[in-house]
Amino acid sequence: MTSKTRKVAIVGVGFVGASCAYSLINQSICEEIVLIGRTPERAKAQALDLSHCMDFTHARTKVHTGDVTDCGDADIVVLCAGANPIPGGTRLDLLDSSHTIYRTLIPGIMNAGFNGIFVAAANPVDIVTYMVWKLSGLPRSRVIGTGTSIDSSRLKTLLSEYVPVDPRSVSGYVLGEHGESQFPAWSHVTIGGKPILDILRQHPQRFGHLKLDDIAEATRNAGWEILQGKGSTHYGIANAIASIVRSILNDDYKVMAVSAILEGEYKLNDVCLGVPAILTRQGVKELVELNLSPKERQLLAYSASVIQAAAAPLGLL
Repeated sequence: MTSKTRKVAIVGVGFVGASCAYSLINQSICEEIVLIGRTPERAKAQALDLSHCMDFTHARTKVHTGDVTDCGDADIVVLCAGANPIPGGTRLDLLDSSHTIYRTLIPGIMNAGFNGIFVAAANPVDIVTYMVWKLSGLPRSRVIGTGTSIDSSRLKTLLSEYVPVDPRSVSGYVLGEHGESQFPAWSHVTIGGKPILDILRQHPQRFGHLKLDDIAEATRNAGWEILQGKGSTHYGIANAIASIVRSILNDDYKVMAVSAILEGEYKLNDVCLGVPAILTRQGVKELVELNLSPKERQLLAYSASVIQAAAAPLGLL
């Protein structure tokens, strides 16, 4: 019996890239990880440190360093290379530096013979994802960004503290930009299957203190709160990446809010933003087009316009 080794290449071995590798190893998601960084010594040290986890994990994952030529036979290339946002700015401020990195990196990966799936985590992730799609020439189904997956998780965690329930009993999505114009689609948020809007309406005395606008703002600002406290966000997004990678490799058909290229969905075109998508071995199998309220459709269209306006100077549209 033969089996194919599941191989993931991680480009960028800072906090996010290393934490992603750590999550992949501890969850036994793949058999091989190659770390690619601009500083070979740091990449080697990360690989060595991660390899010392194996005695304590359920399965062995081969971890080693490499370069873009090692991406040729990878199933998934995770893109983590990039700078952290600066407090007081926005993720969009990182666009120029990310463009400089990926306009040369992606052609190099494609020239190595890569024919798998890109998972982008670098900010501004929606524009980086769109950029990677344009530069790679791959079908839109095989270029995915982490998008609002982490924001949706933050929303569930915040709601679970107010209700209170296990965060995994909360279902719902943050849509749009992974940034300032994001918003929770409250019309589709449920707790134990019951719409949050019904809960608030039926139990005003019990949950009258729960202000949806405040929760939306706390969700949007959660990353900045972490950044100001310790300088980077990496554990949450690393697990989000791991979940996306696992869903792809295991052909899970799991629905997650990821950054995906829209071609007519939600009446939007030529833009990449956070929406629910079905993830399979082929990448994005299908985008889930929610029946949004009129206000939510306006918010999504506005978020798309913010992303497109920021991307326009790069000549990608």
